[in-house]
Amino acid sequence: MISMEKNNEIIILPSLTDSDHEWLRELWVREWGGETVISKGKEHHFKDLNIVIAWIDGKRVGAATYRIEANESELTSINSTAGDLGIESKLITAVEQTVKKSGVNRFWLITTNDNIDALRFYQKRGYRVIAIYPNAVIESRKLKPAIPLLGNYNIPIQDEIELEKYI
Repeated sequence: MISMEKNNEIIILPSLTDSDHEWLRELWVREWGGETVISKGKEHHFKDLNIVIAWIDGKRVGAATYRIEANESELTSINSTAGDLGIESKLITAVEQTVKKSGVNRFWLITTNDNIDALRFYQKRGYRVIAIYPNAVIESRKLKPAIPLLGNYNIPIQDEIELEKYI
C-alpha cells in the first residue's frame, strides 16, 4: 500500500474507512455520473479498485483509483476538488511509486477525445498515446447511459485514447 507522503501540505493516504468510501462514492457520482467508470469496454466499480486520497489540513481534496494485474496496472480515475494545487500530480506520483514497488512496470490509462487538459497533463509526465479507439465511448454508453454526449470545450465525446508509461 501507499505510505504517507507529505509535500506542500498535501498528504496522500490509502482509503481505509467507510467514510473515505462514502466520500469517494459521492465524488464519483458528481464527477463520473455514477459509481462506475468504463475503459476499453470494461466496467469498474470504485469499491473494487485500489484507492488513495489526498488530504490538506484534515480535509479530503482529491483521489485516485487504480488496479494492478499480473503484468500491468491501470489508472481508472484521478480527481482534485481543490483547484490547481498540484494534487493530481502528487496522486499520480504516489500511485506510480506503489505500482513500481509491486513489480509491475506498465502503467496505462484511458481518457476521452474531449479531455485535452488530461492529455496535456499525462504527456508532460511521460505518458505516450499508444492507441485511439474510435467510437468506444458510444459503445460504453450502452453500459453507462449517464456518459454525456458533450464534454470539455463542447467537444462531442466519442473516442477513447489509451496512454501508457513504463515505470
